[in-house]
Amino acid sequence: MHLATVADLLDLQRGVVSRRQLHERGFAKHDLDRLVRRRELTRVHPGVFVDHTGDLTTLQRQWAAILYAAPAALHLGSALDLPTPGGLVHVAIDERRTVRAQPGMRVHRVADLDRIVHWQASPPRVRVEEAALEIAHRARSELDVVAVLADVVNRRLTTADRLKVALERRLRMARRRFVERLLDDLGSGVCSVLEHAFLVRVERAHGLPASDRQVVRTGRGGREYRDAGYPAYRTVVELDGWLGHSSWAAGARDAERDLADVAAGWTVVRLRWQQVLDRPCETAGKLGRALAARGWPGAPRPCGAGCRLSA
Repeated sequence: MHLATVADLLDLQRGVVSRRQLHERGFAKHDLDRLVRRRELTRVHPGVFVDHTGDLTTLQRQWAAILYAAPAALHLGSALDLPTPGGLVHVAIDERRTVRAQPGMRVHRVADLDRIVHWQASPPRVRVEEAALEIAHRARSELDVVAVLADVVNRRLTTADRLKVALERRLRMARRRFVERLLDDLGSGVCSVLEHAFLVRVERAHGLPASDRQVVRTGRGGREYRDAGYPAYRTVVELDGWLGHSSWAAGARDAERDLADVAAGWTVVRLRWQQVLDRPCETAGKLGRALAARGWPGAPRPCGAGCRLSA
């Protein structure tokens, strides 16, 4: 027996195959022993092999973990193609089973597994909504919750409405009320951790007027989006997270857009992490004064005891 017999499996599974699959295709023990001896197959986990001797890719390590724990599915960050500490592969199995984890793998026993897994995916994985909400449930902070849920919506892996439906089915959810409010915000156009922090900590907390989210303007490149806008006061707010400004070209584009807005009679306020997260009160005070100079009849209010609105 030769590996050409299972070429379709090797192609589908990126060169990874299990002993069970080989036996189902007619391979006897001596056939497998011969392939390993000739180094046509290399053992990855007990009963799981790859068709080369070099380092494994991320996808190959995922397939190896899935085949070892089968029936199983990628879970948590692995299901969302997010980086995991040490490249750890998270896999979900039915709660009634027990599987001993191998190096580089973590096994999670999950209730009602069939309902939440997309078995036709390659490799099988827990559905985006369920994986994202489980990560949010385990998150250490509210900002971590925002990060994962904003990420899957911004990457268009799912929508806020689908996440809401999945949330309703969950019996356990840490910070449920916060997550519900966050999903409402994501549905209205908030696209990042920084945008949500601005909305909650600066704008709402200090009684500033409600901004329009992801304002569309026409520029040299066609349709362009501003993070937040106050059209009545011809003011736009741009939120600069470092991920969005990783190149000289990106910074140049931002400067060009700001110049075009100012030339059109708009005030451009560009805020960074420190102004939104470290100094939200002072930022609200200054933004409020800028809006007042443009005709806003209100005034920012303190967010609570110790608010540094006037600092």
